[in-house]
Amino acid sequence: MQSTYFKRFRMEIDLAAAPAPGSLPPGYRFVPWNEAMTDVHARTKFRAFRDEIDAIVFSCLGDIEGCRRLMREIRKKPGFLPAATWLIARGSSPESLQWCGTIQGVGAPGSVGMIQNVGVVPGHRGLGLGRCLVARALAGFRMHGLRRVGLEVTVDNARAVRLYQRMGFHRTRTVYKVVEAADEQTLAFAESPL
Repeated sequence: MQSTYFKRFRMEIDLAAAPAPGSLPPGYRFVPWNEAMTDVHARTKFRAFRDEIDAIVFSCLGDIEGCRRLMREIRKKPGFLPAATWLIARGSSPESLQWCGTIQGVGAPGSVGMIQNVGVVPGHRGLGLGRCLVARALAGFRMHGLRRVGLEVTVDNARAVRLYQRMGFHRTRTVYKVVEAADEQTLAFAESPL
């Protein structure tokens, strides 16, 4: 078995300089945290990440059961912040409803809050939903009394890195995630440019 190293940035933002939440495009709406929506977060996370580099870096993101387990773990963390945990939906009737984006937040007063898994489902990208999710979560961290918020992002996800930089996040550290490649197809995907 061969190991692959993925370079990741730890990034932080001072909430005093964080952008205010923006407006979603017409037809989209924020859905606040509700315990009954845990599985919706997991399914949305799976749809957002399953074909992306982060599903290789974190195999749970490429598996629906892994996303469900991850959501339960995030929810159980001390400091889980409902005010920094959101979904974006489009449509209102059961036939037209689409879950388009998800974000979760964890933090405690006096610490650095952490954004967990910003995900926007393909087909809804390029509309500013990721920026809206992050800004809405930052407002939730601010309401909780936090002053700084961090996240980690895989460097190969250049679109996400640019988004966070434009929003005011700056790199604080570079880390490496080791992934044991299970097969040749995984290695080929991991090594291909995105």
